[in-house]
Amino acid sequence: MLLALEGIAGAGKSTLRDRLLATAHAEGIPLSHIGQFSWLSHSATRTLIRLRAGTAGDEQEAIEAAAQDLSLHARFNIATALTAGPVLADRLTLSTACLLALLHQQPVDAYVERLAEQAQARPQLTVLLTTEPDVCHARITRRTTERRFTEQRETATRLADLYNEAADAWTKATGLPVLKHPCTTHADLEALVGGCMEDLGLAGSPTATNKKASR
Repeated sequence: MLLALEGIAGAGKSTLRDRLLATAHAEGIPLSHIGQFSWLSHSATRTLIRLRAGTAGDEQEAIEAAAQDLSLHARFNIATALTAGPVLADRLTLSTACLLALLHQQPVDAYVERLAEQAQARPQLTVLLTTEPDVCHARITRRTTERRFTEQRETATRLADLYNEAADAWTKATGLPVLKHPCTTHADLEALVGGCMEDLGLAGSPTATNKKASR
């Protein structure tokens, strides 16, 4: 199973990721972790670095770089990791689509559909953390690291809207679920961990497909 965590900076992805990794390992589930990009193509990497820094550049070049990197990620990183057990991605397709939509000021749907063409990189479950942008901003201001452009208050608020749109576009394009839930309180975190662990457990069950279909 491939599980993706999505959401704006400060939404709680790292906290949820660490809890899931610890819980899974405690239960004997060999859950591993990967990042958003493969960084395996020099040309695509140069474009992606510019995008992450807030430089839009040529839209078609950006789309092709993102698609090429995701293809390499699926083939060499995700597929290899899945042979050893379930994989947790800290950001993946939705984050890339939202970054493209933000920089090029275009609807996010087309970017989601383009990246969703890479079937091997499709998470069976995507968790979108819908923590309020003001809460996320308060968390970020306590960090000692340098602020990225996506962490500015107005930009983060726009990104939060894009993530919601991208999640709907993803389910429409792939038929795959997106669990939307805030990660604001301890109860939120426990609910998210419980839901994700249930799906990870079902993924290892022979009757997983029938059980998930009935939910």
